[in-house]
Amino acid sequence: MNDAKKMLSADEALELLLSHARPLGEIEKIQTTHALGRVLAQPLVSTVTVPPLDNSAMDGYALACASLNPVGETRLRVAQRIPAGSMGHALEQGTVARIFTGAPVPPGADAVVMQEDCTPDGDMVVIRKIPHHGENIRRAGEDIAAGSEVLPAGVRIRPQEMGLIASIGLADVPVYRKLRVALFFTGDEIVMPGEPLAEGEIYNSNRYTLLGLLEGMGCSVTDYGIVPDSLEATVDVLEKAWHEADLILTSGGVSVGEEDHVKAAVESLGKLDMWKVAMKPGKPVAYGTVHDTPFIGLPGNPVSAFATFCLFVRPYILRSQGVEKITPRSYSLPAAFDRSRPGSRREFVRVRLEPQADGMPGVAIYPNQGSGVLTSAVWGEGLAEIREGTAVARGDLIKFTPFSELLG
Repeated sequence: MNDAKKMLSADEALELLLSHARPLGEIEKIQTTHALGRVLAQPLVSTVTVPPLDNSAMDGYALACASLNPVGETRLRVAQRIPAGSMGHALEQGTVARIFTGAPVPPGADAVVMQEDCTPDGDMVVIRKIPHHGENIRRAGEDIAAGSEVLPAGVRIRPQEMGLIASIGLADVPVYRKLRVALFFTGDEIVMPGEPLAEGEIYNSNRYTLLGLLEGMGCSVTDYGIVPDSLEATVDVLEKAWHEADLILTSGGVSVGEEDHVKAAVESLGKLDMWKVAMKPGKPVAYGTVHDTPFIGLPGNPVSAFATFCLFVRPYILRSQGVEKITPRSYSLPAAFDRSRPGSRREFVRVRLEPQADGMPGVAIYPNQGSGVLTSAVWGEGLAEIREGTAVARGDLIKFTPFSELLG
């Protein structure tokens, strides 16, 4: 079988990975203050109404609209003062209540006039504006009704979800435990930053890229560092990693060179279900198991490792974490470049949005799309997808996925 026939398409590779991803299922309760980035394990139902009472949206004066002159100004007595956290009493006829933002609206009041539209005068106030019924009043339950589901299971908790959880009074929240990822790198040519470079050596940028990506996804990472380019050393680290992790992730060593030992090491301890994808950058992407622990091998070139993580590892991890929505948002936007020669593999090029002559955004491409040019990922704002056998002309609509949808 020739090499081209062995390769999966990018769509087939993603489908295979997701078919093997299994949610952890193990639940723990943590403090809401520590819930950022975690995945909600159970639906949250509110036991309280938010807000609990009609309250003022402004600093101003609570009144009954019927007490105002239909034309011109109205002068009324200020009979009470209601700061936030206090309860007022029913309005007497022909009076108003001085009220502050968040304070409960007293019975009998059906509007709040903001203080900028009023003129205080001793114990009186002149109302210069006629409000409409309900103006500047936040109604009880307009945000959350008691007994309603506030968040479904499978939501990845962001700062706004943390605030929402706190608003219904929950100090603790049920989440899936963190995914444990074992990470290592192969290549005798890579050294750690801070060490001197000998001729032919390069710094291990992938360690920092992948650690950042994994930690940004809320994973618990065990970093085994750089593994020597030998079958024995690779087998040894896999034997250590498989029983400690939910996923083994590597960079480098999954190609076909004589010094690429990861493929053989994995197959000696388990099996490989995938090891080549018809895409650029990142053809050597592997998936399999070491004993019963899932394994994903990424290419060693920096851009290839970054792109394949975003496109394959990220959705696999999200599914394993129990996240329901894993598909990133993409947009069809006009290309601001030409690519006249169709490729045999699907390409994911580093791009950013730049205003065109008509003022609308166009997708501009980084001039050097080499798989070792990490500056392209820093310069770029996302990936544009060029399908197999497709040429691109300036103005053609192209699929753009921002990095904000692919990171974390």
